[in-house]
Amino acid sequence: MLLRDRTAIVTGGGSGIGREIALTFAREGARVCIADINIESARAAVEEITRTLQIPAMAVAMDVSDEASVDFGVTAMTAAWDRVDILVSNAGVQHIEAIADLSLANWRRILDVHLDGAFLTTRACMRRMKAARSGTILYMGSVHSKVASPLKAPYVTAKHGLIGLCKAVAKEGAEFGIRANVICPGFVRTPLVERQIPEQAAALGISEEDVVRKVMLKETVDGEFTTTEDVAAVALMLASFPSNALTGQSIIVSHGWHME
Repeated sequence: MLLRDRTAIVTGGGSGIGREIALTFAREGARVCIADINIESARAAVEEITRTLQIPAMAVAMDVSDEASVDFGVTAMTAAWDRVDILVSNAGVQHIEAIADLSLANWRRILDVHLDGAFLTTRACMRRMKAARSGTILYMGSVHSKVASPLKAPYVTAKHGLIGLCKAVAKEGAEFGIRANVICPGFVRTPLVERQIPEQAAALGISEEDVVRKVMLKETVDGEFTTTEDVAAVALMLASFPSNALTGQSIIVSHGWHME
């Protein structure tokens, strides 16, 4: 097992990409703390892990944009398991609206979750990782960490910002054995993306089918959505990578939507 005897905390781990990563890590032997603002979804994911895999798991309620909530959740994890080896900063939200119509409150809400959340969880976990002189931090970016799309200004800004944070963490963490990388998925058919389809159809004046075919999947090589399993496989590879040879990088998982 690639992650035997290691511990991981996955934010937004109660559903979608986060849940798939949590399950994948557990299958590879990791004890997983699932942190989610929806504690019931976190508990359901923990129940699935403990029932099907007989691997220890725990759920914590966490609003990643709230300092006290983050610190409480990470403290609860380390109190139970005495360490945090892997952080997956995955929690995210979306907002579809033209810049000229966008309120400051909606702008700040997206940045609060993606950037403040990444910073707060990084800080809390990095303090423990520095003491242990070992750790892996994975940020859930997006192809929108690399390119822009209309109607998504705060999301694009936040996802670009994660790459800068990752690079800074990789530089500061290296002497303590801490690696940091960003995963940049294309469109994954999670509840977050499902909500975008009618929103974009209304904003662009096109059908929902055209949003999928002509907007979301237009630039892919095969017209396919990226899957949660695709993203989890990359997360596992990065979490189990054995050296600092792979740090400060952003890995695109998008069926060729964006290539570098």
